[in-house]
Formats: sequence, C-alpha cells, structure tokens
Amino acid sequence: MKQFLTITIVFILSIHTSFAQGVLKEPVQIIFDTDMGGDYDDVGAITELHALADSGYANILATVASVKYEGVAGVINVLNTYFKRPDMLIGVPKGNALTTKDWQHWTDTLLARYPHSIKNNNDVPDAVTIYRKVLASQPDTSVTIVTVGFLTNLANLLASGPDEYSPLPGKELIKQKVKLLVSMAGKFPSGREYNVFSDSAASKIVYENWSAPVLFDGFEIGEKIKSGLPLIKSESIKNSPVKDVFSLCIPKSKDDADGRMSWDEIAVLVAIKGYQPWFTLQNGKIVVDESGSNSWDNNGSGQFYLVFSQ
Repeated sequence: MKQFLTITIVFILSIHTSFAQGVLKEPVQIIFDTDMGGDYDDVGAITELHALADSGYANILATVASVKYEGVAGVINVLNTYFKRPDMLIGVPKGNALTTKDWQHWTDTLLARYPHSIKNNNDVPDAVTIYRKVLASQPDTSVTIVTVGFLTNLANLLASGPDEYSPLPGKELIKQKVKLLVSMAGKFPSGREYNVFSDSAASKIVYENWSAPVLFDGFEIGEKIKSGLPLIKSESIKNSPVKDVFSLCIPKSKDDADGRMSWDEIAVLVAIKGYQPWFTLQNGKIVVDESGSNSWDNNGSGQFYLVFSQ
C-alpha cells in the first residue's frame, strides 16, 4: 500500500537530503516550462523552485509559459518578483498555443494585488527564442528542463532553425545542451492525462524525437501527494501571493479538502533533489497515440517514470 503523503508549499525550505547519485556539488541549471494558470499546483512548483534556488540547489535560467492567455507573462513575473528575481527571463509562445486559464480567478487576483513590471505578453519574447538563447549560452549537457504543462514549446524548439544564438537546428541544440527533461505528464503504465492529450501532436513529436533522457512524473504520483493546508493555516505568513492562491482555490473544490494534488511540485523536487528515497524508476519509453492516450514500452530505452518506493 502506497503511503499517503502530505506536504506544504513551504516544506522545501527544510529539506536537506542528497541527490540519489550522491551529495549535490553544483546547482542544477533549470529552465522551468509551465502552463501557469490552468491549475494552481504550478504556483507551488515555482515556489519550490525559487526556494531551492535560494538554498543553492538550483540556478533558474528562465521561466517560460506553454500557454498564451493574456496575462500569463505578468502572473509569472508577479511570482518571480515576489521571490526577488524580478528580471528573470520569461517567454510566451507567439504561434499556436492553448489559452487555458483558471476558473477560480487567482491569476487576476495576483495581477491586481502584487507588483509586476511585465504588463502583457507582448513585453516578453517568444518562448522558443528564450530556449535557444539560454541553451546556447550554457555548457554542453548541463541544462535540466522541467515541463509541468503542455509540450508546445518543446515541439517548436525541436522544429526551430539556426538563429543569432546558435547555428544548430533545434534538435541538435537539444542534443548538445540538455542533460535531462523532467516532464509532469502521462499516466503510467497507461492512461490519458491532461498535459499529454491537450496538445497531443506536440506530445508525440517531443517524446518520439527527444534525444536527452526523459523522466516522467505521472498523474498517479501527484494525485496522492497533497499541498497547501499548512500554508493557508499559517498565521506567520502574510502578504504572500502563494498563500493567497491556495487560500482562494482550496475551498472551491471538494477534491481539495485535504490539500491540492501536487503533480508539478514533484517534478521540480525530483529534477533538483533526485528521486530517492521516495521513488524508484521504471525504464522504457512512452508511446502516445493520436488521441493523446499513452502506454509504456518496457523494451524501450532512455525514458523513465516514477514509481513509489515500497
């Protein structure tokens, strides 16, 4: 029986565990790709990301959106500003992309209550431009990409051509610079999950053509790990956009009575801290059909999904 876990958004401040591969020696170089606004576990994930960066475990290279509803760049800027990184690179897709937005109106609340210098999406570059600029500037096989939303940007990156930042086409740039892709996507060993099927064409392109290792944080993992209740009950945390979001959203759903399911937070955690002792890995390769459903090929290689440790 898998253990039911409860975590809080601020829990990461007290984590001092090691990487599964050994004691952390250098910060993990992270590009964070989010559908910020469709759900609010993204807020927990970016909070965790900044906390780990503050503790020296990670270096945030960029924060990009995989959705393009008007205001998403500002929402990300609100959170980056709150965590004292107001100039953090932000990108938003400029071509075809989903416009998924929250129904609880927490994004509007953050934009109304908290400072941000980015007023609309036109103030930031295309997400692929940010990817190419950042990747080209980094040492070979050094960048970890964490995607907790749709695969739209990564499919566009694969299709991108040489530019002012690199003479390499996208596929070769990824092969040269990316160490690991951690993806909150899929349901394992098989199922149909939102991040995969919402842009199923992009999902198929990425998972079939990605050259670096891929680690999947599946639906079944975050479903059992809850976040937020200790945060919203805290009397010491005030004037926090993170607390505001969880306080606003948790009461609006019976499913969140024990806290919000923590899909995206787990992706950030394992990307930076490693998967042990919480999880083991299943080796193979994802198979995505035209409808966006996924299965798993145990005979494949180079991809892994998380399994709860017994």
